[in-house]
Amino acid sequence: MSALGTLAAGVTGGIWKIIAVVLLAALLLVGAWTGGGWYLAARDRDAARVELVAERAATAELRAAIQLQNDAIEAAGNAKAAADARGLAAQQQAVANGKRFDAALARVAGARATTCDEAMPAVNVILEWVR
Repeated sequence: MSALGTLAAGVTGGIWKIIAVVLLAALLLVGAWTGGGWYLAARDRDAARVELVAERAATAELRAAIQLQNDAIEAAGNAKAAADARGLAAQQQAVANGKRFDAALARVAGARATTCDEAMPAVNVILEWVR
């Protein structure tokens, strides 16, 4: 072999080592970049999970507060309905009492009294009818 052939063989024989080292460095760089990305993604995922748990807790508290308000509104509505029913019954009772009082007054409409003894029979009639 000539000196030129030996030189060419040496260059080609060593060039693959250089290329292998460059490829290995590129592989390490890409692997490190990918690993860093995975680390950042995992960190962000964990932070998002913590935030999600906090938001779920806040949502549960808000739902409980809303349910409490809804229950209070429903109880107030029921109390109003009961009060309306009692008011209607009281009005009907007042009408009945008024009719009885009017009837008692009609019975003693012509009564005239100047003393307490003369007025007592009319008062007794009114009391009996109103009772």
